[in-house]
Amino acid sequence: MGYRSIFRPDLFAGQTIVVTGGGSGIGRCTAHELVALGAKIALVGRTQEKLDLVATEISNAGGFATTHSCDIRDEEKVVQTVSDILEVHGSINGLVNNAGGQFPAPLESISKKGWEAVVNNNLTGGFLFAREVYTQWMKENGGGSIVNIIADMWTSMPGMGHSGAARKGMLSFTETAAVEWAQAGVRVNAVAPGWIMSSGMDTYPEWFQEQLKKLASHNPAKRMGTESETSAAIVFLLSEAASFISGDCIRVDGAAPNARLHWPLPEHNNSQPYNGFHLAVTPKIFQEDSSQDSNK
Repeated sequence: MGYRSIFRPDLFAGQTIVVTGGGSGIGRCTAHELVALGAKIALVGRTQEKLDLVATEISNAGGFATTHSCDIRDEEKVVQTVSDILEVHGSINGLVNNAGGQFPAPLESISKKGWEAVVNNNLTGGFLFAREVYTQWMKENGGGSIVNIIADMWTSMPGMGHSGAARKGMLSFTETAAVEWAQAGVRVNAVAPGWIMSSGMDTYPEWFQEQLKKLASHNPAKRMGTESETSAAIVFLLSEAASFISGDCIRVDGAAPNARLHWPLPEHNNSQPYNGFHLAVTPKIFQEDSSQDSNK
């Protein structure tokens, strides 16, 4: 069994797409879907071992992926990494600007160093990678598509104010780049995942994981999203079907930001998840809940 994408086979045949943060989570899932649709992938991330594992998975599925270890916060390294990708692949048709990271903390306890680390991860690094893909290839070679992955930060992000500020900044960058780079045939969009069942949830401290377990009850869909549902939005924006879409953002959040305290959210099971990723793994914190439920 391979990736069960809703898109037509060979949609990206002959194209090279870069996926930053491709060693896990949404990046890993998206890389698999793009390969299933005929793309060649350049996986970018800080941890070589994770990239190698995903590249092996892709190879076993009959696809092709190269790996490029890079800290996107390092400008010189980003410049060199994009150059290395072009040397191997010869072109860059799309960029999934997915790499990032944060840690939960109230604003009053975040140090300047901690603030800058998160902003550099989620804003500056994404800008650097997009700029280099644009200047080194897309500007003079027929354009392409860039999709920046942000987050559900529409009203606020209590407990992750540094990430919320950076993600909103990335949305503004998306809107500006869509205008400035349009003349080169480059489209720039964003995808804002909400509460997605992804491996990154297992990296948070226990007190925050307890809060994550409650999220589904506050969502009108009464569930969390899947990596595949996020990947599908990314793939659409990369595709030719989105040729007249730029400077926009697709929310993948089950309408969570639209919920209001005065309006009840009845329990239901009418929102069925789509999960086309054959190698998807449920975060450990939710595996434990499933195990407990089965023992009742």
